[in-house]
Amino acid sequence: MSETEFEAVIGLETHVQLNTKSKMFSWSGAGYQKASPNTLVDPVSMALPGTLPVVNKRAVESAIAIGLALNCEIAEVTKFDRKQYTYPDLMKGYQISQYDEPICIDGWIDLPTETPHRVGINRVHMEEDVARLIHIDSPTGGVMHSLLDINRAGVPLMEIVTEPDMRTPDQVEAYITTLQSIIRYLGVGTANMEEGSFRCDANISVRPAGSTELGEKVEVKNMNRVRAVREAVEHEIERQIAAIKRGERIVQETRGWMDGEKYTVTQRSKEDAHDYRYFPEPDIPPLHIGRNWVADIQSQMPELPLAKKQRFIGSWGLSDYDASLLVDSLSSAEYFEAVMKTVGGESESDQASFAKETANWLNGEMARLMHENDVPSIQETRVEPTALAVLVRKFQKREINNNSAKRVFGEMFDNGADPEEVIERLGLASVGDADELAPIIDEVLASNPSAVEDYRSGKTNAIRFLMGQVMKATRGRADAQSVMRLLGEAMDG
Repeated sequence: MSETEFEAVIGLETHVQLNTKSKMFSWSGAGYQKASPNTLVDPVSMALPGTLPVVNKRAVESAIAIGLALNCEIAEVTKFDRKQYTYPDLMKGYQISQYDEPICIDGWIDLPTETPHRVGINRVHMEEDVARLIHIDSPTGGVMHSLLDINRAGVPLMEIVTEPDMRTPDQVEAYITTLQSIIRYLGVGTANMEEGSFRCDANISVRPAGSTELGEKVEVKNMNRVRAVREAVEHEIERQIAAIKRGERIVQETRGWMDGEKYTVTQRSKEDAHDYRYFPEPDIPPLHIGRNWVADIQSQMPELPLAKKQRFIGSWGLSDYDASLLVDSLSSAEYFEAVMKTVGGESESDQASFAKETANWLNGEMARLMHENDVPSIQETRVEPTALAVLVRKFQKREINNNSAKRVFGEMFDNGADPEEVIERLGLASVGDADELAPIIDEVLASNPSAVEDYRSGKTNAIRFLMGQVMKATRGRADAQSVMRLLGEAMDG
């Protein structure tokens, strides 16, 4: 069998840390990322005997919001369970999670792939995070000892489990980035894989193309970048296909992704639910979720990425590509809308033209300079939306040409400069008026008769040389379109 005769079946399990002020079942602060070790602790998160958990209401509301955004059914009654396992970062020997009555079930998410694809959401359930082990290396190699930081223990987590509906690494990457965007739009978490607040495990199997039976699945862990998830999925598909071709049996197991070496390694045999010996959490009664509560949360839901993208296309005439880039980040989408608030009284076509030019600057020069200067959010730049609107309008009216506009924008980005002040100070206003350009063009034509003759004899590229001479004479301030038109009229006349 060739590789094209196989089909991959992929499902993802994603843990999302919530940005609540306190932990899932206790009062300690949940912002552990920048805290000194073992400073955000309390008797509950330390698992001291006799302590009782209390459910964080805000975390439940965040879970409901996530479920609504993923088109899930919200349970009227949900409960917590104890998931039993032994590991050094789990002091009490069990994790409070949800097993058979999760808070959200039966949802879906549409992926913005070239071919539309819907991924089913099996469930969203609430649980608590575990503590963090810090391994200290020995001078002679290997781990000398490990330290335990309890700060992360008890931080609220949502686990989002998909159906095995993905088939390609492209779909996996699209799912992750779409889910990250939704979490950020909701404001319930940062969804940053690099800081550990968004962790993704992939369940992967392969089967003959056209088959409806599922193959033995392998879970892959230890992926801390979107790109790493994609690479791990690609590798595991290739590994399983190669093993089947050799006549080997795929074993259900958990494998770890070795990011530096770009391959997976066996970690342990895959546990089933009975291995965790789930039973209802005796210290937390079932939660009854009233429909009025859900409706109130629904009424406060923000506009989500897909809806915002469709509105940008419908209201402003943006292309699918431009709108997708803008809504990929909530801050960029909000910035674009702030620029568009300066529009008023123009025709629909003029508004659409302004929107397109604004998108070009945000997705082009703004994105380039943010990347070069390691600026993570457009809100952290010094370019005010109203200032960008001024520059865009001047550029559209050809009061400033492309090269000069980029120069002005560079100063706006570097020090928050006013575009009109920069244009005046540097003398960058375009020379575009016919009366102003006519004598310059006449002089250039008189000084370059051979180029004029070449143009008139059919060598039309000669006009570009002449345009360069005009730009040189105007110190780059001439409007290129006007120059090209006036040169052509002068030599064709």
